[in-house]
Amino acid sequence: MNDMSNFTARIAYDDLREWLARAELLGEVRNVKGASWQEDIGLAAEAILRAEDGPCVVFEDVPGCPKGFRVLLNMFAGTRRNMTLGFPDHLTKWELSDAFREAYLKDTKPIPHEIVEDGPIFENIATGDAIDVTKFPSPIWHEKDGGRYIGTGTYSITRDPEEDWLNAGAYRAMVHDKTSVGILMVPGHHGAIHCEKYFKRGEPMPVCMVLGGDPLAFFYGGLEAPYGTFEIDVIGGLRGRPVKMVRGKVTGLPFPAGAEIVLEGYVTPERRVVEGPFGEWTGHYAGGAKPCTVLDIKAIYYRNDPILLGVPPMGGGPDEMARYRAVMRSATTKQNMTNAGVPEVKQVWCHEVGGARMFHGIAIKQCYPGHAVQAGHIAAQCGASAYASKYIVVVDDDIDVTNLDQLLWAMLTRTDPKESIQFIEGSWDSPADPRLSPDKRAAGDMTHSVAIIDACRPWHWRDKFPPTNTPSAEVARKAREKFGWLLDGKK
Repeated sequence: MNDMSNFTARIAYDDLREWLARAELLGEVRNVKGASWQEDIGLAAEAILRAEDGPCVVFEDVPGCPKGFRVLLNMFAGTRRNMTLGFPDHLTKWELSDAFREAYLKDTKPIPHEIVEDGPIFENIATGDAIDVTKFPSPIWHEKDGGRYIGTGTYSITRDPEEDWLNAGAYRAMVHDKTSVGILMVPGHHGAIHCEKYFKRGEPMPVCMVLGGDPLAFFYGGLEAPYGTFEIDVIGGLRGRPVKMVRGKVTGLPFPAGAEIVLEGYVTPERRVVEGPFGEWTGHYAGGAKPCTVLDIKAIYYRNDPILLGVPPMGGGPDEMARYRAVMRSATTKQNMTNAGVPEVKQVWCHEVGGARMFHGIAIKQCYPGHAVQAGHIAAQCGASAYASKYIVVVDDDIDVTNLDQLLWAMLTRTDPKESIQFIEGSWDSPADPRLSPDKRAAGDMTHSVAIIDACRPWHWRDKFPPTNTPSAEVARKAREKFGWLLDGKK
């Protein structure tokens, strides 16, 4: 395994357009002309988003949309995912995750954004009767979706009306009509907290929704930043330079000067429109269709030849959303555990098959009795993983927790079900969880239990635990060098 401290992270792009140019240099971009938003773009998502090395696809000349309006799909796959986070392309996904943690999370130093007077986002401004969000190529992503979803690769900027801090959170957006889109904010998330404060004051909440932004800003919008932290300033810290932002001409809220498309407007206490159903990250239509908050659009800003970023959840297994969350949430969880005082945490992996939320593997070097249980409980309830986690499996450090076969093997052979599993009740769940009962949903009880599985060799008789027949690192190396040719037929 590579020493992560040997790599200097360098994020060489500042917006989605610069990112696309670098992805093209890697030879990983494909262009498709004439695909329909009604079906074709969703079919393409189904065809490519589950593959680890699928291409980035840019859809052009979408029928019924202005010429030059584009949709970009599948940022985080292939070698471009390493480029996206600023690292060499030879790192494995675990090495990428730990390099990200070493470079960006061990000593976080946000850099405040910089307000500028103008930027490419102001190349086109639509207000009044010119507002028409339906002209953008918003796809129907899944066959049973309740409508077009313009906001899947989106984040929305809001301001706390009492404490005056900014938030950038990833909340999906369904197109309702020319001048309004949904904004689905889950209770407990920072945008929802802001919204509740405005509504208690009897005021509308100002919002700027970024629909084609810097990949890192979108990623961070879907991760768990600490309360009171503006994700855009964290992004500035990652880059080592402030993000240049302009102010909206209606709300005064800031948004990136190099964004592709921004919707500006207000969410009002009295207005609700039925949103959904939508094929969610759990692979089910669990949230259904129900009245939800609406962004009434007062201005649309967009660049020439704008790019709409699409990151639809596919569910039922790994997809692009699970891939980026696995890398970044695993790094953040490991750092959270270290900050909480858990020693010798060797590996953390939030598995893609559970949307990088439901199933986590933790490898430790056991130091004392109860170490595995401590690690499991902290991993289940720390800031990065408390939302929607269900199973935490703690193993010894001879297990590669990114390898699902190894993780399950350890769980099967090193546990006694009655003795090795503990449960946390009343843990924070997601409305997307199909296992939430109708009664709980009706009562607004968005909680579930979490299983902590201690799959380490039992501390008190670990020295008597039967040895494995897996080879030492030296034997494995010799096997590869001497007979690896048998796998590819070349000697």
